Amino acid sequence: MFHCVLYQPEIPPNTGNIIRLCANSGCYLHLIHPLGFDFDHKKLKRAGLDYHEFANVAQYPSFLDFLDKADFNQLYACSTKGSCRHSSPSYEEGDAFIFGPETRGLPADVLSHPHMNEIIRVPMQSGSRSMNLSNTVAIILFEAWRQVDFAGGR
Repeated sequence: MFHCVLYQPEIPPNTGNIIRLCANSGCYLHLIHPLGFDFDHKKLKRAGLDYHEFANVAQYPSFLDFLDKADFNQLYACSTKGSCRHSSPSYEEGDAFIFGPETRGLPADVLSHPHMNEIIRVPMQSGSRSMNLSNTVAIILFEAWRQVDFAGGR
């Protein structure tokens, strides 16, 4: 399946929602530290409901540690700075999507890293700054999953 990578997430309910999303879509979740909250934060658990036990979650101390240990195909950065629409690439199972922290997005060194296949973005109205992280993750993951005909889903 696909890999969702949260680089230094800051808001517990967003991460909780994404845990639930990953559990329901069969997606692996990777969290790159530092997190802006404790992993046992009550708002994280509340947003994720009882899906924590069904989600595959791995944590890494750094982006480079994630690159060294995680097993994925292509790596796509998800950013408002991207020039490629999220629905344009042809995704394959095993691809990974990395999302930046809610208040500042992915840093330049991650966006320009040689492992980065493409910087994709979700279209928005002109003048819009950004969308909620968990909504953006859902849009991108479901487009990728749609492209593989919702493999494993019912």
